[in-house]
Amino acid sequence: MAGDESTVVDLADLLRHPEDLDRIPFLKSEFTRKKAAIDGQLRTGLQDQLQITQSGMNSISDGQRTVNQIKDEMMKIDKLCAESQNMIRDFPNINLLSQVHRNFTQVEAMKANIESFDGRLKDLEHLLREDDQDMESQPNILSIHYGLTQLRDIRDDAMDQIKRASDASLESHLQDYFTRLDDVIEWFDDHLGTACMNLIPLVQAGNQGMVVRLALIIEEEEKSDKKVQALQDAQREYKDLASRFKSMTSGPKQLREYKEKFLKTIEARAEPNFEKAEGRFLEEPEKLPKIMAWYFNDLNAVKLGMVSLMPKKWNIFKTYTDLYHRMMHDWLVKHIDNPELSPPHMLSIIDWSEKYYAKMTKLGWDQKDLHPHVLDARETELIREYRQLIVKSVDEWMDRMFAADKRSFIERKPDTLDNNEHGYFRTKTLGDMWRMLKEQTAVAGESGRTDVAEGVFDAMFRALKSRQSMWQKMVDDESIKFKQPNADQEGMQVFQDWLIAIANDQIACIDDNEDAGQLGYLTRFQQDLEPLVTPKYMAHASTELDTLRDGFVDLGTHCITTFVSLIFKVDFRSTVADFFTSKWYNEYAMKRITSTFDDYIGDYSKVLHQSLLDILIEELADELLVHYLSSVRNKGAKFRRSDPFTEKFKDDVLTAFEFFQNLNTRADLASVVTVDFAIIKQKWRVVDKMVRLLEADKAGVVMVYEDFKREYWDLQMNWVEAVLRSRDDFDRSMLSGVKAKAGEVYVERGLETIMSKVK
Repeated sequence: MAGDESTVVDLADLLRHPEDLDRIPFLKSEFTRKKAAIDGQLRTGLQDQLQITQSGMNSISDGQRTVNQIKDEMMKIDKLCAESQNMIRDFPNINLLSQVHRNFTQVEAMKANIESFDGRLKDLEHLLREDDQDMESQPNILSIHYGLTQLRDIRDDAMDQIKRASDASLESHLQDYFTRLDDVIEWFDDHLGTACMNLIPLVQAGNQGMVVRLALIIEEEEKSDKKVQALQDAQREYKDLASRFKSMTSGPKQLREYKEKFLKTIEARAEPNFEKAEGRFLEEPEKLPKIMAWYFNDLNAVKLGMVSLMPKKWNIFKTYTDLYHRMMHDWLVKHIDNPELSPPHMLSIIDWSEKYYAKMTKLGWDQKDLHPHVLDARETELIREYRQLIVKSVDEWMDRMFAADKRSFIERKPDTLDNNEHGYFRTKTLGDMWRMLKEQTAVAGESGRTDVAEGVFDAMFRALKSRQSMWQKMVDDESIKFKQPNADQEGMQVFQDWLIAIANDQIACIDDNEDAGQLGYLTRFQQDLEPLVTPKYMAHASTELDTLRDGFVDLGTHCITTFVSLIFKVDFRSTVADFFTSKWYNEYAMKRITSTFDDYIGDYSKVLHQSLLDILIEELADELLVHYLSSVRNKGAKFRRSDPFTEKFKDDVLTAFEFFQNLNTRADLASVVTVDFAIIKQKWRVVDKMVRLLEADKAGVVMVYEDFKREYWDLQMNWVEAVLRSRDDFDRSMLSGVKAKAGEVYVERGLETIMSKVK
């Protein structure tokens, strides 16, 4: 059913319009042609499979016939042996006499071998002691091997005879007798193993004789093992028949595996070199080609000096190459699978792959001849992992530094703040953060790949923006603790110091003074970034850098704004609450506020960046104005026609003006304060608008509001209503008239004014 539905859907796609019906003959011929092509392919594939299957069946049949022929021949031989016994008169007696004579000869030979065994063993021990004095040449090694082979055969024959005898009581005694042979064999194997371990140095030293003798011994043992293996196979498959042939029951009985041990010594000799290389690689990853020079020196020595000295069938150069290549593969893969591998080490391994195959080509090996691929063909994956290692390092560094900053910030540790060369408050980790980013940028650049660098820079952009967000959130969370009505104010000054330090940090990131040859951290970061990325990515990076730059400005300003808001929430909590109440007329609240401002500016002007000092002054002026205008909502705020509130407004404004205007002329601030007092004065003109709302007669209120609204498009009706309600002559008709006019007046929206902050 699913197939039918799919077919219907396909037809619906092909025949969407009535005129598509004309295409049916063409579609039919097209589908017929495709079907014919597919049928042809299926027939060809089926024929190939049938041929392969038939060939396999024929091979099985031929093998079965060969096995049957061997069985028939063996049966014929057995039959001839049985018939020949009946053809000879007195064959049983002759056969018995022959066996007795043969057994007697074997016993005599065995007796002679047993009696001479100890002496021959001592001679071999003497030869071994002589070779101990000349381990580089070991002139007696062939004689020792020949003698040991004979003694091994004697022992094997004796043990085989005793095991087949009906009385096995002497077996343990015989084993004790041959114990010394095992010690001498172990001694000889040590000599042989030492020679195998030093095979390449022997070749490099030109000691060809020792290499040839070693090869002869291993080759002879290889032949012996093949005979033993064949005997074991024959005894397993044709046990009764094999026991009748003397050639099958004499000679060595066990596999000695000298060839396998020789191959293991090749690995054993290379392993210490790999271990030594690992230690150096971890210390100096960029020197991996130099560290691995021994690897190619060994293979070159084998190619030039060992091939002609070894049996051709061993193909010794390929044997060495395959073993070394596998060990190189395992060594590299072990490192790239290590989750703690650092980016420089990962990059060194990635670069090493190409250099490795180039060197192997010089030795005569194509890449396709070396299996497996030295890095399992994981270069693309490794590049991605390399990039992720750098990203992980960046994230971990950023997390650790911010965790340290957060702990110090929350615990209000004053010793974690620092002063730069200008005396400005700064956190201690900012320089470390940018230094770390520069180092990781260099690591990304060393890869020589733009995709790596661009991925790392994306991570850095994310980390920097995240840091900005986390700082802002932490500042907000901590400031709330001091803004509560009954909050403990202990530690507030240290908190304010931290706000200044954080704000200074943000300016340090973007403060470019090209005339003085000083650039902010972000600009230096951009200069490091540009050479490592593509033009297309640079367009994206420019947007990210602009976003970061705006974020630094916003965070610095936010810290100053928070600093100012704390002053009003904590220092001026009771003072602002008295504005426009009966106490307002008899107190100098504005003077107290500006005096406090003066103390703060005097205390922080030397530890706050000059550009931020201007922002601080502007924020103080704006925040004071906002709180001043918003105080109309204070409990008890009331303006009576008989009260001199206009004179009081004028006195407050002049007091504020005097303070802000004098900042530019103060001796201690003249060189650092560049605030334009005209801007502050222009903003404070809004107080006059408020006074006009308060002093206008009822009939003129609507006109005053209209003028106010046209100049300040974001004037809030809620605040206007609060101002009107504070008049002692307020009535509903006054508010209704203003609201009606608000519905009629159309104003163009523009930049936000101070009234956007007055709710």
